[in-house]
Formats: sequence, C-alpha cells, structure tokens
Amino acid sequence: MADSRTYCLVISQPMYFPWVGMLEQIRLADHFVYYDDVQFSRGGFSNRVQIKTRNGIRWLTVPLADQKLGQLINEVRIDDRFDWRRSHVDQLKQAYDGAPFRSEMLSVVDQVFSTPHQTLADLAQASMDALVRYFPQLGARKPFTVSSTLGIPGASTQRVIDLCLALRANHYLTGHGARHYLDHQAFEARGIAVSYIKYGTPPYPQLHGEFTPYVSALDLIANRGPEGIADIGGQPLAWREFLSTPAPATT
Repeated sequence: MADSRTYCLVISQPMYFPWVGMLEQIRLADHFVYYDDVQFSRGGFSNRVQIKTRNGIRWLTVPLADQKLGQLINEVRIDDRFDWRRSHVDQLKQAYDGAPFRSEMLSVVDQVFSTPHQTLADLAQASMDALVRYFPQLGARKPFTVSSTLGIPGASTQRVIDLCLALRANHYLTGHGARHYLDHQAFEARGIAVSYIKYGTPPYPQLHGEFTPYVSALDLIANRGPEGIADIGGQPLAWREFLSTPAPATT
C-alpha cells in the first residue's frame, strides 16, 4: 500500500524580521529552505520591513553596498558606513514604548545584531532564526536548509521541483505570489501536491491605531510575548481551490 503521509517543504527567500505570515509558513513546514541563491529584488522584503509607529507605518531598511543588477541575495553585501543597527534599535524602542514585551522584542533584535553579518542573506536568515528561537514551537523537530549548500542548479518551477525531490517532499507549500508563475501540473506529474497558504493573522492587541498584520513579527513579540504563538496560524489551501478565488491584496 502506498505511503499516504505528506512531507511539506516551504522554500522562501530570507527576509529581514518578516511579518507573521512568514512564520505561519514555517509552522506548517516539515522542512524549510532558505532560498539564498536567487536574484535579489529591489522592493522586496529581504532588506526591509514595516513597523507601526505613532506617526504611521515606517520602513526599517538595511542599506546595501554597491548592489548590482542581477546579484544573488547571498552576494549582496551590507553597507556599514553608518550605524544603521543603532538607528533601527532606536526606532523600535520609540515605536514600542509602552508595549508589554518591549524588552523581549529588543532582546531578539540584539541577538541578531550582536553578530556581525556581511551579506544580506546571512543577516536576513539570522533574523528569521531569531524569531523561530523565540517561538520554539515553530522550529521543533524540523530541518532548516540553505539552498546554496545543496548544489541543485536551475531556475523557476523546475528548480523548486528538483529541491522537493532531493529533500523527499511530496507537498510544496508556497506564498501567494507564486500564483503568477508556478507550473502546478509539472509538480503533480512528479507526485508533488501544491498548496498555497491561507493566512490566519488574527487581530491581537497592537499599539498605534487600527490593527494590521503586515508589519514585522517583532510587533507580535512586543505586544503578545510568548503567548503570540497562538496568533501564528494559517492553513494550506490546494492550488486549484486557491486559484479559483480572487487574487489577494498581498503576496
């Protein structure tokens, strides 16, 4: 009789202290891959993230040194000519003044900043690792792998399929942006089911006005502390059902 168990792979570019929706994908994964050897995209979330402040949404952006078109994320170097880390910490201190778990959130940031990182991929991965350590239920008993260490070439759908096959995954879970380019039938031809995440992101007590989930998960830590694990939900949605619904506002 065929083995009916599913082994879910999530592949994501490393992101700088990403939003809760990224943690939802990590929670659902049996194996998580940092996709560090793909092209860096300006306007993405590898080097920037939003936080809420008294004056509205603000971006925390990691400055990049001599970034060139076509560079891979693991080739992009950080510009340390000024103390952007102190600037980010100062902004977080001010934004979350009065939050019940502000000190724990700042401790997570300090863990990342206490180690020098020269490449954007290393910094972004370290920030995600720190969030997972804070919510250990997310990473319990699952491997985390960096794609550049696997020696699997290629691009687009075929490379993702090859990663699934190499890591013996029969279920691929992805974010919403993949709806525009993923060849779903090619996965199924190799025995791999494809799902998109149906984000949970329930409202939780949050400073500075109306709730929004589209800010750094540092916001969840500052406001909810360890109990924030209850706000990291989400469910997989089979690709045919997902594509039958209107495109969501966020990817």
